[in-house]
Amino acid sequence: MSTSRLKLLVKNAQQVLVICNNGEKYLTKGNSDIDIHVIHGASVVIGSDGLIKAVGPVDVIELEYSDASFDHVIDATGMCVLPGLVDAHTHPIWAGDRVHEFAMKLAGATYMDVHRAGGGIHFTVERTRAAAAHDLLASLSGRLERMRRAGTTLVEVKSGYGLDLPTEMKMLEVMEEARRTLPISISATYCGAHAVPKGKSVAEATEDILQVQLPALKERMAAGTLRVDNIDVFCEEGVFDVSSTRAILRAGMEMGLNANFHGDELHPMNAAQLGAELGALAVSHLEEVTDQGIAAMARAKTAAVLLPTTAYILRLAQPRARAMLDAGVIVALGSDFNPNAYCCSMPIVMHLACVNMRMSMPEALAAATINAAYALGRSHTHGSLEAGKHGDLLVINAPRWEHLIYQLGAHQELIRFVVVKGDVVYDNDKTLAL
Repeated sequence: MSTSRLKLLVKNAQQVLVICNNGEKYLTKGNSDIDIHVIHGASVVIGSDGLIKAVGPVDVIELEYSDASFDHVIDATGMCVLPGLVDAHTHPIWAGDRVHEFAMKLAGATYMDVHRAGGGIHFTVERTRAAAAHDLLASLSGRLERMRRAGTTLVEVKSGYGLDLPTEMKMLEVMEEARRTLPISISATYCGAHAVPKGKSVAEATEDILQVQLPALKERMAAGTLRVDNIDVFCEEGVFDVSSTRAILRAGMEMGLNANFHGDELHPMNAAQLGAELGALAVSHLEEVTDQGIAAMARAKTAAVLLPTTAYILRLAQPRARAMLDAGVIVALGSDFNPNAYCCSMPIVMHLACVNMRMSMPEALAAATINAAYALGRSHTHGSLEAGKHGDLLVINAPRWEHLIYQLGAHQELIRFVVVKGDVVYDNDKTLAL
C-alpha cells in the first residue's frame, strides 16, 4: 500500500493502450500485424515527479493505492486512455503564410516550380528573417497549443527558415524559450541546410554551415544557452546533394547531435542508404525510396518518418509504408506541419496513413507513439504508458481507441483530456454521443 501524495489517478478506463509492456524501444511488424498492448478495465497512476508509477487493472491499482492521496482524479469510465502522441517532424517557427501558393499547387504547379519562382522556403525565409523573436514565439506557442489539443505531447521542432547564422540562432532561441515555458516536450532540430540561400552555391552554403553556423551552435551548446537534439539536411536534387549532406550530418554527429534528415522525397537520391551508412536515427519523407534503401534502413534500425500530409497536399506518390513495414523498417509518423502542409493533428495524420498508405490502425498508432519517440531518441521516456516514463496521456470519450483514427477530423470532440507529466493541460468539457 502507498500513503504518499501523488499527482494524478486516471481510473476505471474501458481501455488503456499501454503500447509496449516489456521496455521495447520500437515496434516492427513480425509475421502478423504490429502488436500493441491493451489493458481492459484499467487505471493509471502518475507520481509527483510527473512519471508513471503504475498501470494495471482497476482493482489491483485500487488495492495498491488505497491509502494514497491524489492532486487530481479523472474518472475515465467508458473512455479510453492512450499515450500522448508524438509528432516526429514539424517546422512550426516561421512568419507570414503561403496560402496563396495552395492555389498555385491546385492549378498544377509542383513543389520545385513554386520554389524556383521565389516561393516556398525562400518566401518564408525572407519573412522569418524580418520577424522579431517575440512574434515568432507567440505564433509558435499558438501552433503548439493546437497540436497539444489534438493529443500531441512530444513534438520535434525544426529551425531552417533562416539559412544564415543570426536567424537560425534566433529560431533556436525561440525554441529554447518554448521548451522552457510551454507544457509540451520539444525535440529541437537544427535545420540550417533546409535550402540553399539565394545568391549562394551548394558548396558555399555547405561551407557556411560547416565553418560558421555549426561552430557557433557548438559554442552555444557548450555554454548551456541552447539545447539541440538533432541535425537535419534537405537532401534533394537542386538542394543539398549526397556529398554535402554527408559532410553536414557527420559534422553535427561529431557534436553529439542525432542525424534525422529529409531524404528521397522528390527524387531517388539514395538518402536512405546514406542514413543507414551514417547510423542516422531517422530519415523523413522517403516518397522515392528504393528497395535497396528500404533494406538498408531495416538493417541499420534507422527509422522512416513518413509524412502522409505532404504527399497528399503535393499530390506526390505515397511513401511505400507497406513495403517498409514488411521489410522490418521502424516506421514513424509526423505531421510535417509547415506553411506548405498546414496540419496540426496527429489523429488526421494517422487516418491518412491508414487510408492512403494502407497502414493498419495498430501500425499507425505505434508509428505515432513509440516509433515516433524512437525516431527522436526519446523512446526511453515517451511513446508508451510504462512505469518510469513521462506521465503523458490523452483520454478519449469513446469505448474503443480506434475511434481516434476512424473519426476523421473529430479529435476536437473525442479528446476529453490531455495530460503532460501528470498535469492536465487540456480539459475539453464537450461530450460526444456515439
